[in-house]
Amino acid sequence: MRGIFICLGLAWQTVSPDAAQHARAGLEARQAGKLTDAISEFRQVTELAPDFPAGFVNLGAALLEHHEYAAAVAPLKRSLELDPGLTGAEQMLGYALLSSGFAAEAIPHLEKTHTQDALGIAQLKTGKLPEAIANLNAALAKRPNDPDLLYYLGRASGLLSKEVFDTLEAAYPNSARAHQSLAENYAALRQVSEAEAEYQTAIRLRPDTPDVHLALGELYSLASEWPKAEDEFRSEAKLQPGDAETAYRLGAALLQNGKTKEAKAQLELADKLRPEMPETLLSLGKAALLDGDLSEAEKAWTQVVAIEKDGPLAKQAHFNLASLYRKKGQLHQAEHEMELFKMPASKRTAPTSANSQYQ
Repeated sequence: MRGIFICLGLAWQTVSPDAAQHARAGLEARQAGKLTDAISEFRQVTELAPDFPAGFVNLGAALLEHHEYAAAVAPLKRSLELDPGLTGAEQMLGYALLSSGFAAEAIPHLEKTHTQDALGIAQLKTGKLPEAIANLNAALAKRPNDPDLLYYLGRASGLLSKEVFDTLEAAYPNSARAHQSLAENYAALRQVSEAEAEYQTAIRLRPDTPDVHLALGELYSLASEWPKAEDEFRSEAKLQPGDAETAYRLGAALLQNGKTKEAKAQLELADKLRPEMPETLLSLGKAALLDGDLSEAEKAWTQVVAIEKDGPLAKQAHFNLASLYRKKGQLHQAEHEMELFKMPASKRTAPTSANSQYQ
């Protein structure tokens, strides 16, 4: 923690003139950014006034700001012995202990002061993962996009996830979910045949397990085994007819397998179940174009551009729109879309309707 120095106003008048002089010199040095001098001055205050808590608090704060975390622990502990009501000292002591590697010892101090960010980190380091996630989430709500909080929350969530899956695989090794978990691990390692075998075992053990056919279909998709992927997505669609991702995956596989009309129907269903998903709209535009519906293709790709504005999907949509307009003989629009396709994403500005620029 930076910038926590306690003067206690008139309390300095209760110490000797020498101690007060060193205290003022310490505060002035700290304000001037001369932390080494501030530490020296506050240390002399603690020697001249060993029963004065503010001297120890300021010494601890100066050491913390100088990143001498371990050295800050003793004076901060002494300040709380002299005055247990010093909340600032309690919080700083928690930070000092945590930064020195004493996470378990830091926790009571951080709990007492409701310091959720540091408390979450301390709980992560001591294996209290659910509590760590709760506190880090609460801290992140107050400081969105803090990179340190995002890192620690991601780490805590990942460790808890691993712990849960390890428990699943150890306690229920022959369950469908255990085999699904193993399959996902193999898939992450690109061990396709092992992943396929585990997914198939999970399906054999419990054919109606949600999401397993979907995951196996995705595995086949990555290997461009589209007929197999289609079969798995169809099986998943029977189990979860209201799942947008399954409808999209099935539509994309059907499109790859040349079943244009059926693909278009599935992609329209996916768009209805979860509107304005750029991936769905990009594939829907392709299906519509192959089905001869140029108006729907244009509408879908224009929506992609409007939603995403830049990125690879928008870039692909601009390219597709350029091809579409050339097919329709609208050469100015086609040229404009190709310019947008070639343009760096940072400079690309997408109109809400490509036609509106050339009417």
